[in-house]
Amino acid sequence: MLNIVERLDRRRLAPGVCVSRKGGELDRVVEELGLPFIEAEFTVPARPYLSLAWRAWRAARRLRRGGFQIWHSFHYSSDYTEAIIARMAGARAWVFTKKNMSWGERAWRLRTQFATRIAAQNTDMLREFFGRPAWARKTRLVPRGVVTERFHPEAVPELNLRCRLGIPVDDVVVACVAQLLPVKGHATLLEAVATSADLHVLLAGAPLDAEYARELDALTRRLRLERRVHFLGQVSNVPALLSEVDVFVLPTWARWRMEGCPVALLEAMACGKACVATDIPGSRDLVETGVSGLLVPPEDVEAMKGALAALVADAGLRQQLGMEARRRVLERFTIEAEVAAHEALYGEIVTWSRGREGMGRE
Repeated sequence: MLNIVERLDRRRLAPGVCVSRKGGELDRVVEELGLPFIEAEFTVPARPYLSLAWRAWRAARRLRRGGFQIWHSFHYSSDYTEAIIARMAGARAWVFTKKNMSWGERAWRLRTQFATRIAAQNTDMLREFFGRPAWARKTRLVPRGVVTERFHPEAVPELNLRCRLGIPVDDVVVACVAQLLPVKGHATLLEAVATSADLHVLLAGAPLDAEYARELDALTRRLRLERRVHFLGQVSNVPALLSEVDVFVLPTWARWRMEGCPVALLEAMACGKACVATDIPGSRDLVETGVSGLLVPPEDVEAMKGALAALVADAGLRQQLGMEARRRVLERFTIEAEVAAHEALYGEIVTWSRGREGMGRE
């Protein structure tokens, strides 16, 4: 979100940031950008119902301080009450970004009804959720974008992982950058590499589910992969990590439908890495299989094993797919393209509101 906010055209737009709770690195970044920064709850508890109006009014009073006329929600956990509060706070328009393919049916329908515009992150999302004509008219495709100056093939390998982890120079290194959650499908990847003696796997991601992290550790030991699977935890310098990788894998399962437009996959593509991803909404918009990467059915160990075997055996194929992946990102998925899509979205709203009282902050 901050990558977008800091690049918006300040001649036309005066952005600000609102969070439910301040604290940590975000505060420093927003302060450095010189943006208005508001702390307020985005949701109002639905019960007890008698207190709903009071709670909404109290939240709206705090939000009104920003004077914003367009309110854009990136908050996945908020519900339709956020739209009501935004309007009570003086916003002329309420926009939300739908980030994945799951949601309680009632929740997204209500949010859609209240929204002035909707940003959908992949084409499956457009068809499945917003195909109804009245909703399609206010929905726009806004895929994610990558800062290609940071994620590029010439990134410096500052982490020196091959040396630190004792990985032979000729072995192929596969990375998966994803939080350790069952939906991300790490188990499929581990089972797929179990018989590949010359392949190492780097798993980078915070262990948000402690039980699942223990299960992955047990699976690693059961498959006798202790020397070839490396749990790195949260990695802040992802470009440096990717610079030491030959293949990137995003093995997300389909059953939880949690991907919208997977940024980790985009970042690896921008770094010119050969990528293997599961054929699910979001990923299939990014990867043209056989051209800019390989797509395999979700939870299909044999298909994943075959894709990895092809890439391990053919350095030329890895290079070709990586080059095409970088080209595809530069053509369609840069941060500049994402910012332009948001500016166009806000511009539509400004045009829609003409004839009304002059707008202040947008």
